[in-house]
Amino acid sequence: MASNLFKSLFGDDDVAQDEYYDGETSVQQPGRRNNVVSIQQAKQEKRTSQIALYEPRLYADVRQIATQLLKGQAVIVNFTQMDDKNAKRVVDFLNGATFAIDGGIKRIGKEIFLCTPKNYEVSGNLSDGMKMDNGNLPN
Repeated sequence: MASNLFKSLFGDDDVAQDEYYDGETSVQQPGRRNNVVSIQQAKQEKRTSQIALYEPRLYADVRQIATQLLKGQAVIVNFTQMDDKNAKRVVDFLNGATFAIDGGIKRIGKEIFLCTPKNYEVSGNLSDGMKMDNGNLPN
């Protein structure tokens, strides 16, 4: 029994030949996990995150914004080109959309909002002047 323990800790010719790596591919015995990942494969799996920017002019533009959120992209929405009534409707719609995907919506400017899906975390604080300025749009 002690010899089996010694062989399992320090290797045995039979155990050492279970798996080998030739630089490109690995051969593995059934039931064993392959922990070798090529660098090229890891680079291909890496994707860049994107933030979409929108300046809606009509209420109908909210559909395109919500579609980006559903794709998992964060969205910055600037309401300077939209009247207050429709901007409030869009913010209400985006509140519902972000709630549905377990995301969030934050005001980052007087008429600028950041909508994020659930895999984003927003950090940092706005200046006290920004917190006091409620503008014409809801928080």
